Amino acid sequence: MKKTDNNILRFISADKENQVTDSAELEKQLNELNHSLAQIGDVYSADKMDLQLQLAHNYLQSERQQDAWDLARIIVDDCIQNENWQHAVEAYDVMFLSDQNDFLCALGQGVWLAVTFPIDPEVSVAMLEHIIDETADDSDGAAVAAATAVYIADIRCEGKHRENLMFFANNLLGKVAERHSQIDSEAKFEFWLQKLELTDPACFLVRLRNVIDVLVQDEWWFDREKLQQLIPDQ
Repeated sequence: MKKTDNNILRFISADKENQVTDSAELEKQLNELNHSLAQIGDVYSADKMDLQLQLAHNYLQSERQQDAWDLARIIVDDCIQNENWQHAVEAYDVMFLSDQNDFLCALGQGVWLAVTFPIDPEVSVAMLEHIIDETADDSDGAAVAAATAVYIADIRCEGKHRENLMFFANNLLGKVAERHSQIDSEAKFEFWLQKLELTDPACFLVRLRNVIDVLVQDEWWFDREKLQQLIPDQ
């Protein structure tokens, strides 16, 4: 029988110990979160949504995907009813990451809220990046999502925050261009932008709506027309 390297055995042992420690820490956090939520009770509050989102992420880390989905679904309904768009989008993100049957439907609805309402632009860009990751290399939908990410970074941020998020979003757009049409020069990039109508928000936002409709189909969990009446004046 071949002798096993002692270094490998030590590595395996340390890895198992870390897993036990991580699991114990997650369980401890779960108990603390549930205790805090019990103290709050059934009354809605932004603090309660924060705790529930932390709990949902705990479920994801613990590979309790269905629990994460179920809790996030409750958060979505509570947040939309109380016009808490930020937490609603974060809950949709959890649902997407839980990878359950309707995860793309959840992604589409989360992106709609993230683009429609002026929430944290970093969260909006992260949701749009999910669309990029989920679409084929030659998909125009990825290009539309990336162009929208640049647009949101441009209009919702100021100062250094705008500079940093614009840099990230433009990198996303550049990577999409490269994988979509093998773009490898500035001249080709500019032509590609014009060809796909990615310089005019009036064009690419309409196309994003079509991408979202493909993701969601007819499974909307809220009334878009009703929510559009709540869009704040710019």
